[in-house]
Amino acid sequence: MATIAPPIPPAVGWRTADDLDAREVEALGRSLDTLRQQVLDERGAADAAYIRRVITVQRWLELTGRLVLLGSHRRPAWCVGTAALALAKVLDNMEIGHNVLHGQWDWMRDPRIHSSTWDWDHASPPEQWQRAHNDRHHVNTNVLGKDNDLGYGIMRVDEAQPWQPRHLVQPLLNVVNACIFEWGVAMYDLDLGAALRDGKGLPPRVRSELRTTLRRAGRLAFRDYVLHPVVSLPTGSSRSTLTANIAANVLRNVWSHSVIMCGHFPEGVTTFEVSELDESESRGDWYLRQMLGSADISGPGWLHVLCGNLSHQIEHHLFPDLPSNRYRELSAPVEALFTAYGLRYHRASLPRQVASAWHKVVRLSLPPR
Repeated sequence: MATIAPPIPPAVGWRTADDLDAREVEALGRSLDTLRQQVLDERGAADAAYIRRVITVQRWLELTGRLVLLGSHRRPAWCVGTAALALAKVLDNMEIGHNVLHGQWDWMRDPRIHSSTWDWDHASPPEQWQRAHNDRHHVNTNVLGKDNDLGYGIMRVDEAQPWQPRHLVQPLLNVVNACIFEWGVAMYDLDLGAALRDGKGLPPRVRSELRTTLRRAGRLAFRDYVLHPVVSLPTGSSRSTLTANIAANVLRNVWSHSVIMCGHFPEGVTTFEVSELDESESRGDWYLRQMLGSADISGPGWLHVLCGNLSHQIEHHLFPDLPSNRYRELSAPVEALFTAYGLRYHRASLPRQVASAWHKVVRLSLPPR
């Protein structure tokens, strides 16, 4: 992919959104629109083959994991089966479910791999998740009070948020949140916190969606914690199969939570207040907010796949409906634009980004000096 030539000389040092004038923001938007159109024009059979291949691998991993766990009373079988099942769940949620539900593969016109028909191994119903994630989070990225993904409604993640004594326990809450992340996401998507804070009870829409979510979560829990262990009874592996399923779900949740934290919460990622946004926010302004409000993870190809390519969170926030396998090639021209406009391209290894995000969680849990 060709790098877009910058329309202005490179700036010196890191700049903020306020440092760019309207002409620069408009030119930046045009450059990113050009990159987006290049991918739209080029996507084709190779991209379709990629997602079908990932889906096939995911399904074989899940089948293999569940079959091996039938003999999980033996420790090697438990370890292999748990690892295969955890990997299957990670791929299902990250590289497949998240991206298919974004509409990244709708252009294939395959009814089996479409945002309107896809289902996933997750407590949050697809339609509910799409409304909360696609329509709210990606429109209001890192806007305090509008983006529910920013601290998940339970944490202080910016100095502009008033400190309250309850924030002292947010490191512990974040640990719990990581372990039950899929359930937490389902609750955030329902906006239960806002409904309960109003003190007026749950409105009819929320009650209806809550019943749907609980039924769905119950079916998934029955499959993993009742049905699968019962099937393992003849081999004497019922108890070990139960613990393997619990471990696979926790591993999937902690991994997903860590990847999301790395893309949104590290030190240096910008947050915005509602008062800073213009009601007539231009395409370039929106692009700029995505660039400054996201961070990438560096690493090998397999890591990007396990991250659902959200290791390229900057590129994903800029182009949420482009095929995820294209983010890696987009990263070079996008980084060139950062350099051209004097903006920080926030990228680091997974351990460094996780440590940075946790540092912020702990730092902002304490009263400001």
